[in-house]
Amino acid sequence: QVQLVESGGGLVQPGGSLRLSCAASGSIARVYYMGWYRQAPGKQRELVATITSGGITNHADSVKGRFTISGDNAKNTVNLQMNSLKPEDTAVYYCRQSNDRGVYWGQGTQVTVSS
Repeated sequence: QVQLVESGGGLVQPGGSLRLSCAASGSIARVYYMGWYRQAPGKQRELVATITSGGITNHADSVKGRFTISGDNAKNTVNLQMNSLKPEDTAVYYCRQSNDRGVYWGQGTQVTVSS
């Protein structure tokens, strides 16, 4: 099993940037993909971006061109560089890992975009 710990969230002004990181630790397993999801109050959790163990990435239309997901298999980490942040990006961001044991979630990190 793995533990996922997110970091990098916080308060930022519109147009600013943040870089989120997710570190995976615990038993080694075959990783299929990792991703970032977000959930705002009263809304369902939605996909932000994913990356496969082979490096194939996918970004939601709402963040494409502003956010970039990246990963390092050797370090068991996944990052999300967020630029040109908007108030509507405000949400709790969750790291997710899919491996041969199942699906695991981090505890989430709050991102607030406000002036």
